[in-house]
Amino acid sequence: MENLKGKKAIITGGSRGLGKATAIALAKEGVDVAITGRNEEQLVATVNELKSLGVNATYAVFDVGNYEEVKKGIQSIFTSFETIDILINNAGIAAFGSFNEMDVTTWSNIIQTNVMGMYYVTKEVLPHLIAKNQGDIINISSTAGLTGNPNTSAYSASKFAVIGLSEALMKEVRKNNIRVCTLTPSTIASDMSISLGIAKKEDVETVLQPEDFAELIVASLKLPRRAMLKGASLWSTNP
Repeated sequence: MENLKGKKAIITGGSRGLGKATAIALAKEGVDVAITGRNEEQLVATVNELKSLGVNATYAVFDVGNYEEVKKGIQSIFTSFETIDILINNAGIAAFGSFNEMDVTTWSNIIQTNVMGMYYVTKEVLPHLIAKNQGDIINISSTAGLTGNPNTSAYSASKFAVIGLSEALMKEVRKNNIRVCTLTPSTIASDMSISLGIAKKEDVETVLQPEDFAELIVASLKLPRRAMLKGASLWSTNP
């Protein structure tokens, strides 16, 4: 298994929920972590928590859906870390409603954040991984990207796109010793799911927790370099 100690990772949407749980899990493995998000107060609090685990940590404030902000933010992270080994595209938003009732702005914002945001960040990080001829990119999709359901048209469209983009990129950069993995979790009791009313924080026995998914991410990164997890879904045992 790969030793992750000393590697450096970027996690978008890393100040809370799944992103924060993943940042903590990686820090416990000795990984230096840079997190991104739009709320500086939350980012600072999470960075301080990561530093308490004995690793270097930093943050950048930007909206992944804004390419100019992404370029400046990723550049600032490289100024701090000089190199990156792992990119985890976790940032995303969701809203649910019927096809006709959801307004165009909401629909567009979901696509802009979940698809273009992943593209923008990857576009800025990938040249560095190619130059090193090694790296890992993990893109977080959803089971909503595998099957469409009523009232999920925008979210499902964005997560289907994440899977397609990821698979194409995976086949493109394998020759550069870069592993691209797409993960499709079912409902996780994250801040976003709780705020949308599709999960309850107290349902720890029946709903996946962010820490569960973070364990899968760490396990995939620890695979020997000769092995690559192309994709995986994680479901709770209790429907």
